[in-house]
Amino acid sequence: MIVSASYRTDIPAFYGRWFLNRFRAGWAKAVNPYGRQISTIPLRSGVDGFVFWTRNPGPFRDALDEIRRAGLPFVLQVTLTGYPRALESSVIEVERSLALMSDLARAHGPRVVAWRYDPILATSATPLDWHEDNFARLAARLEGITDEVSVSFATLYRKTERNLAAAARAHHFGWSDPAPEDKRGLLRSLAERAAGHGIRLTLCSQPDLLTAGIEPSSCVDARRLEDVAKNWGLDRRIAAKVKGNRPGCLCHESRDIGEYDTCPHGCTYCYAVGSRTLAKRRFAEHDPDSEFLLPPPWLDAVEKPQTLL
Repeated sequence: MIVSASYRTDIPAFYGRWFLNRFRAGWAKAVNPYGRQISTIPLRSGVDGFVFWTRNPGPFRDALDEIRRAGLPFVLQVTLTGYPRALESSVIEVERSLALMSDLARAHGPRVVAWRYDPILATSATPLDWHEDNFARLAARLEGITDEVSVSFATLYRKTERNLAAAARAHHFGWSDPAPEDKRGLLRSLAERAAGHGIRLTLCSQPDLLTAGIEPSSCVDARRLEDVAKNWGLDRRIAAKVKGNRPGCLCHESRDIGEYDTCPHGCTYCYAVGSRTLAKRRFAEHDPDSEFLLPPPWLDAVEKPQTLL
């Protein structure tokens, strides 16, 4: 089993102590955000590896060392976009992110670090030609650090539109959803620029935008985890089937231990946070000694079945 930690929040940046406590215990409890079922998810026995999603792996480096000593491979999906503060109010500086990615690649091998330039957001501050230049600068700096960049265009959910509209009013910018052919043109350009630095561009869960020379992403990638293990001198075979969570997703099956509305980074386009005020409050309420990242408020009032997955 592969554990995802987590596409719903940034565990390495904000919840590393909790994760390490649960890793040492060997399990964590998580709530299905749709059916409210509680699951007990193993974090050691029966685990093939971990995929961590983050904008700031710095606070998590000691935890990664401990996970590696336990013989469990991991991949870090590190988001780095370099957007203006009007869009990303609290993420770490680009130079700090680049330095951390470089340090992790040196410490654990280049297959450990996967770059996410995601989502691509078209605004008056970040038009499509701005992305070409910005992406090219980042790709040049990441040569030799990573071999893949996963991209996608922003999906404008209702909560995303609401948060973008509020930011646009506050910071006086406009935003739009480009035409499909404009998106494909940008993807072709980004793929060419990435390839010039030994980086393969893949597209995350947007099959309608696939174009020549661009493959779909597998962000939870059993083969990549196997490569990491091999680079560490481990023989690891992961029998995981492809089981994406939306059309076009080629991720291998995994169990996620995160919670929505718990990341206080404040990115205006984030699909996982409907309200930054709520996310900051829930972060403040977090107990690193809890079995849950954040216990559901109805836990004491409603008994829910538990399963060991």
